[in-house]
Amino acid sequence: MPGQVLRERRTNRGFVLALITFAAFTDIVAYSIGVPVLPDLARRLGASPTVVGLLFASFGVTVLCVAIPMGAASDRIGRKVPFVAGLVALSISSVLLAFAGSLPSLFIARLAQGGADAVTWVVGFALMADLYEPAARGRASGIVMSGASSAFVIGPSLGGWLYEIGGLKLPFLAVTALSAIAAIAAASIAVPAPQTDGPVPSALGVLRVPAVRMCAAAVIVAAATISMLEPVLALYLQTLGINPARIGLVFGVAAVASASLHPLYGRLSDRWGARRLTLFGLAVSALVMPLNAAIGSFQSAVAVDVVQTAALALVIAPSLSYMGEATSAAGLESFGAAYGLYNVAWGVGLLGGPALGGFLFERIGFARLVWWWAPAVLLASIWLWRQPRVKLTAWRIR
Repeated sequence: MPGQVLRERRTNRGFVLALITFAAFTDIVAYSIGVPVLPDLARRLGASPTVVGLLFASFGVTVLCVAIPMGAASDRIGRKVPFVAGLVALSISSVLLAFAGSLPSLFIARLAQGGADAVTWVVGFALMADLYEPAARGRASGIVMSGASSAFVIGPSLGGWLYEIGGLKLPFLAVTALSAIAAIAAASIAVPAPQTDGPVPSALGVLRVPAVRMCAAAVIVAAATISMLEPVLALYLQTLGINPARIGLVFGVAAVASASLHPLYGRLSDRWGARRLTLFGLAVSALVMPLNAAIGSFQSAVAVDVVQTAALALVIAPSLSYMGEATSAAGLESFGAAYGLYNVAWGVGLLGGPALGGFLFERIGFARLVWWWAPAVLLASIWLWRQPRVKLTAWRIR
């Protein structure tokens, strides 16, 4: 009988993890399908490269505003209702993008998409941390991020292809259908409630832990780098005469490498240490970034983006595991506030990276941009590595 209960618990846990993975997949399809589409659409509506960068950055505004409140809400009312609501909001924002006919409406839709993203990711990762013990969170994070990265295989390629054959509406209506399916699936299962024995810790309480602050700083740098490269690389490839479908294929091929590596990186973070892999990933990302300046054709774009994406993937799953590890050891029993802070860090990066990238791209060009950005990332990784290592068990949230 005890063995049967254990098997049922593992089965249910695995099914919920599959749902979180599917939700993350859906969310990234919704985000990435716009990578080859939005720059071209925004330019048709009269946007400059700086405005294109701001359009991508607007996604981070609502991520920044929504992440912590939704994390705290899920700690108090449970994970299921916010999780379903986030997927419904994603479906609605996709409809808004499909029918956007001006720059203001495009910005409104993008802001709504960012809010939906924040809810889905914060609640999903908090639920994952509820279900998995610290020694297994790296593996679980790797599985979820592998699903999310697989969406980059489909999203940009599908977005470019659907845009060419069906115009603006078709890519985003496809996302609407996918997110509606995810919402129905989320509404149909029993989600375990967060296990808390005392008061729910605040985000400021979590932020007092040095390891949490270090993790958040690394995430800001990584998110800014990833979100800076997406629009400016797409814009640069357009100047080389590469069409939206092939631009989408560049991002899609690179995502294959990322999707295949996330489970490995997650397991390595369980074995070798999430902090070490996170900061190593930042350093490697900086070292390979100047290769982007050598891109001169579709083939070279594919090769360089595969290498760059594989390096940046070293930050993502390990940093997720490290945030859970740090907050668990600090005495936090529910993870909504912790992953709210994590997503705020992503929001800061998503807000600053594209805006600064678009601004610099317009003024100094693509090659100089990557050559200037690379040493900044390398210096950040060295600075974070040199910070004193504090034993996690020495900290408790009060």
